[in-house]
Amino acid sequence: MVQATRADEPAITVFTNGNVYTLSKEGPKAEAIAVKDHRIVFVGSSADAKSKYADTRFVDLQGKTVVPGFTDAHCHIFGIGEREMSLNLEGTNTLDDFLAKVEQRARETPGNQWIVGRGWIETFWKPPEFPTRQDLEKIAPGRSIYLTRADGHAAVASTAVLRTAGITRETPDPFGGRILKDTSGEPTGMLIDHAQELVEKAIPAPTRAEQEQAFLLGVQREVGLGWCEIQNAGSRKDEIDIIRSAFAANKIRLRIYNAVFGPGPDADWFLGTGPSINEYGHRFTQRTIKVIFDGALGSRGAALLKPYSDRPDTSGFLREKPEELRPMFRKALERGIQLETHAIGDRANRLILDLYEEAFKAVPQDKRRKPAEGTDVRWRVEHAQNLDRADLPRFAKLGVIASMQPSHAISDLFFAPSRLGMERLAGAYAWKSLLKSGAIVCGGSDAPVERGEPMIEFYAAVARKSIKGESGEGWHPEQAVTREEALKMFTLWPAYAAFEENDKGTIEVGKLADFTVLSNDIMKIPEPDILKTRCVMTVIGGEIAFQLKD
Repeated sequence: MVQATRADEPAITVFTNGNVYTLSKEGPKAEAIAVKDHRIVFVGSSADAKSKYADTRFVDLQGKTVVPGFTDAHCHIFGIGEREMSLNLEGTNTLDDFLAKVEQRARETPGNQWIVGRGWIETFWKPPEFPTRQDLEKIAPGRSIYLTRADGHAAVASTAVLRTAGITRETPDPFGGRILKDTSGEPTGMLIDHAQELVEKAIPAPTRAEQEQAFLLGVQREVGLGWCEIQNAGSRKDEIDIIRSAFAANKIRLRIYNAVFGPGPDADWFLGTGPSINEYGHRFTQRTIKVIFDGALGSRGAALLKPYSDRPDTSGFLREKPEELRPMFRKALERGIQLETHAIGDRANRLILDLYEEAFKAVPQDKRRKPAEGTDVRWRVEHAQNLDRADLPRFAKLGVIASMQPSHAISDLFFAPSRLGMERLAGAYAWKSLLKSGAIVCGGSDAPVERGEPMIEFYAAVARKSIKGESGEGWHPEQAVTREEALKMFTLWPAYAAFEENDKGTIEVGKLADFTVLSNDIMKIPEPDILKTRCVMTVIGGEIAFQLKD
């Protein structure tokens, strides 16, 4: 049993009668947690807690399951809120459903306003083909419509939008992007990766008030789902100003570990200012640069070592040039700044590991500013979805963290066999293989690409089946993880990835009092019941940030 160093010290709040999974080696199970000044001062039995802290506030957990506060190691907080504010196209399982939603929004929107939305995935449609500008013209002729695929790496634009952006049959593909064209050479309306930027610069920019609203909506949703911290996978300086303003005004309780997009002016600014650690009472840390190195598998932008099995004329592409990343990587090492790089295809993953290794060799230890006393650099690969088996052991060897999202597997494995072929699936979404190799795997959701619910992510990690219980050839069920490993993927290992393992990730005396209270015991119930489990309470720094109403 873990106890406070000073047992007679009064606590502000004592949470009792819980089914507590601490992830502490000293005492893996407990019933009660006492909190003072935002930190845990006691973990043990309810009887002992009531005896030691008789004259303080008690919260009865009524036997509910308590786990260390969930951390989403990869999401996009502004995008989550924007999804709530714009046309949400999640769950459109046919082209007709998709077009019906767009048509409805067009009827509700004045003709001079853009129609913007996100969330569609054509891989579930029959046939699984991208929508076109002609499809949009049939239901909303002449309208400015721009609809982003769920992964954020592709979008379909209407004819009016292409005209506004000046995109014609003569427009060349930009580096790191594709303008899809039909057999006659005319643009179809589909824009992949950097080609989206040709249009996005023409979309009316959101106001500061709209950005603030999106951010606060995103935060509210995350806390209600049981996330105590999110690791925001990329932001611009204007978004960072909004985040800091919200903390300064005490509008939010969610902890945010933030990354700055690079390369570019935002990363240059950050390299100049350096990391900011534990601002606003351990609520905000910024020590990371986020690079997007390739595209997504669904839109065939992920960079592969060999051509796509279902499109042998392409093997995807890189969105950044390695020679332009090298100086930034070396400067980041010198400044004590962490790197996290989006890499989905096996070629992108191999190249980024090569670039990381090259940087580690180029900047010796005595030339690096330590990110934290006595730690290594803890650079990360975000997604690490499709790995050549020869590259699997390199993560552990280099000390590189694999930041992965289990829900991607149970979404992508419906179409990944056709994109990759059966042989390459052996290194796809390989959580267990990475863990066995000694690598750290931290778990996230990539919301709004996915729904962003912790129970879907936990279920996907342990079941490796669709939310309907489906599996199939090439799904590699042996890559599923144990429930304890899954719990660590969303608690202890994200804390390590953020240099926070001394403050977060387990329920122990001295650590920040962050924990998530659940309606069911996810460590024991049948796998399908995990998806029925709800967050009943989110506790951040000992304060109840969310409580489910009866």
